[in-house]
Amino acid sequence: MMRLVSLIITFSAVLICVASFASTQGAVRVKDLARVEGVRDNALVGYGIVVGLAGSGDSSRSLATLQSVKNTLESFGLILSTDDIKSKNAAAVIVTADLPAFAQPGDKLDVHVSSIGDARSLTGGTLYMTPLKGADNKVYALAQGNLAVGGFKLEANQSMLQRNHPTVGFIPQGGTVEREIKNQFVGEDGSLSLILKQPDFVTADRIVQALSRTTGFDVKAVHAGKVVVTPDEGLSAISAIATIQQAWVVPEVASKVVINERTGTLVSGADIHISGVVISHGSIELKIDTDFYTSQPNGVFIDSNEGIRTVVTPTSELAANQESEALYQNEKGTNIAELVSALKKLKLSTRDIISILQALKKSGALHAELVVQ
Repeated sequence: MMRLVSLIITFSAVLICVASFASTQGAVRVKDLARVEGVRDNALVGYGIVVGLAGSGDSSRSLATLQSVKNTLESFGLILSTDDIKSKNAAAVIVTADLPAFAQPGDKLDVHVSSIGDARSLTGGTLYMTPLKGADNKVYALAQGNLAVGGFKLEANQSMLQRNHPTVGFIPQGGTVEREIKNQFVGEDGSLSLILKQPDFVTADRIVQALSRTTGFDVKAVHAGKVVVTPDEGLSAISAIATIQQAWVVPEVASKVVINERTGTLVSGADIHISGVVISHGSIELKIDTDFYTSQPNGVFIDSNEGIRTVVTPTSELAANQESEALYQNEKGTNIAELVSALKKLKLSTRDIISILQALKKSGALHAELVVQ
């Protein structure tokens, strides 16, 4: 009897696990579907000087670089004129970085450096200390360090060899945060706003239903891309966000077919519906063979004055080969996976299938958005 009860309990546990797994199939966390409004990265930019270049820096025609080098030297007590600066070991650059949300002073940032003058290469250069400013013109970070350049450019005797872009560099962890940005993500009434990464009315409604069911919070959708959540009183914003982001939702996936004609790549969902169609696809192959025949007059001596000479005569042979047409017919409709599989069995190439899908979209039989890259 005890063994029977144990088997029943075990079987019930298995059923619960199977039901739980089935309910979460295709589900995605709210954390991966939406972000909290107010929590975002901020772009930083600055103007700086890269020094230490082996003669590959800006020329004397770049007056901004000369002025920048002059100002830098004056900050160390050296008074010079721009006419006294003849070196090509410096280059003017624009420095960019992204300041993540909740970054604290002392945190490190990755920095990108791009030449704005006529420098040939930034290889081997060092970025001089550069302030990085935000949109409000306040300094939020400082950048400095040795550049990693994933390219090179060599010139000798009017010959040139170049790989990638030697005028763009990267400094991993080359920026240091100096000022914190206050992220305001809680509304005046204590509400939190979720911004969907892919706006969709169905997904927004499912998020409302899931959060209302699992958290008990007051949830409402403002539009297809925004859901407002008002947590219970006394619950901290951090705890509320953690609870919201762990909820599971089955998102609505838009029907799209993405085509890259240059590489012959086709990507789409397998269940996209296609109405009943008849497809006939064929091509003509034209072949031209040219042979050259030599006409040699009889006799050993040839008199060029009388127009007697050797003549080369080209002869062309034309042949047209019409391939057998690929015929596909479906009256009751199908999905794109079955269609592509059937066309592959007809020995059609990927580019032929792409042409057929484009024609299907124009005919109205393909019920999906066609994205051509």
